[in-house]
Amino acid sequence: MKVLIIGSGGREHALVSKVAENSNVDVVYCAPGNGGTSRENKCTNINITKMDELLKFAITNKIDITIVGSEEWLVQGIVDKFNEKGLKILGPSEKAARLEGSKSYSKEFMKKYDIKTAAYEVFEDENKAVEYLKNCEYPIVIKADGLAAGKGVIICNDFTEASKSINDFMILDIFKGSGKKIVIEEFLEGVEASILSITDGKVIIPFVSSKDHKQIFDGGIGPNTGGMGAIAPNPYCTKQVLDEFYNNILTPTLKGIQEEKMDYRGIIFFGIMITKKGVYLLEYNVRFGDPETQAVLPLMKSDFIELVESAIDGKLGNFNVEWKQGYSCCLIASSKGYPGSYSTGFEISESGKLEGKLFLAGATGDNGIMRTNGGRVLGVTGFGGTLDKAREIAYADMKKINFSGMYYRTDIGK
Repeated sequence: MKVLIIGSGGREHALVSKVAENSNVDVVYCAPGNGGTSRENKCTNINITKMDELLKFAITNKIDITIVGSEEWLVQGIVDKFNEKGLKILGPSEKAARLEGSKSYSKEFMKKYDIKTAAYEVFEDENKAVEYLKNCEYPIVIKADGLAAGKGVIICNDFTEASKSINDFMILDIFKGSGKKIVIEEFLEGVEASILSITDGKVIIPFVSSKDHKQIFDGGIGPNTGGMGAIAPNPYCTKQVLDEFYNNILTPTLKGIQEEKMDYRGIIFFGIMITKKGVYLLEYNVRFGDPETQAVLPLMKSDFIELVESAIDGKLGNFNVEWKQGYSCCLIASSKGYPGSYSTGFEISESGKLEGKLFLAGATGDNGIMRTNGGRVLGVTGFGGTLDKAREIAYADMKKINFSGMYYRTDIGK
């Protein structure tokens, strides 16, 4: 079996690692991959970054299954293109990918299907948005409508912050078009949880819960990032919370997918908020999360490729996903200055054998030498019978890794 994974981050490194565990998989191609994927068993990086070239590669090389890491490809309709050629690919259609591609569309979907979510308003006019802010309760949440690499959500504590964010999004256009339309949303106080799931359009199977840590600094302060660490399972996801999630969020979401006649055979990621007033849906992602994937996938006991095939073939109803006992803790190391401007090209060194698993993201590999090539450079995931043990292993491993300007949070999982 030949598998193609599209993307270049830590999430894709985790996918490559998991896919390679299947004994029927002979080769995993990662396009374009990174310095970590190239070191994985069975994996070959291919320098292809255009959709038509990826399609041609899959046809020419008789790829059995393609797994898409990045949301941009899904929103651009890569699944539709592959399906037209009879190729097996995990992911939603372009129509279904709007659940992530447009925040306003996803909020309207939630409202239509009575999915519990925060109150909101949508704006395309800056003046009307600013006027609306004058009568809001603070804090308030402002979201860019389109894709913004995980950075398009701002929590504003007062009118001054909120009006500046609107100016950044709509006038200065810091997200290059994605913030021209915005959602202003009620702020929900509570604990966030991430629930990766897989669907074939007939059923949705949730994975082990996880908890992402978005802000750059300890204590959850500072600007949002693409994620500075994750733990799994999320200790706040009690049976009561998960039951409420299933009844008020997952079940009506599946109903909506079916009634809207979406072709959805792929990953659906629920970002939820656990509050005193119940469990609310914050957003959908239509692909694997990063760094949640690096925490969740290693805990999967079931064969991942068999699960993916079941989803693509519409046979998930017969699949029972099994999980390992214990916890995982993933720490992200970033470049100095991230999520603002930063320098790259620094050599990454390892001193001693790691007890957990290293996943590279913004890093290249040449002649065995790893160098930084992005904002979030790498992640290390520790595993243990308790969360404390998983954290202990992850932090011990991180101390064995070094590059100039390396930064990581010290409170992941606390």
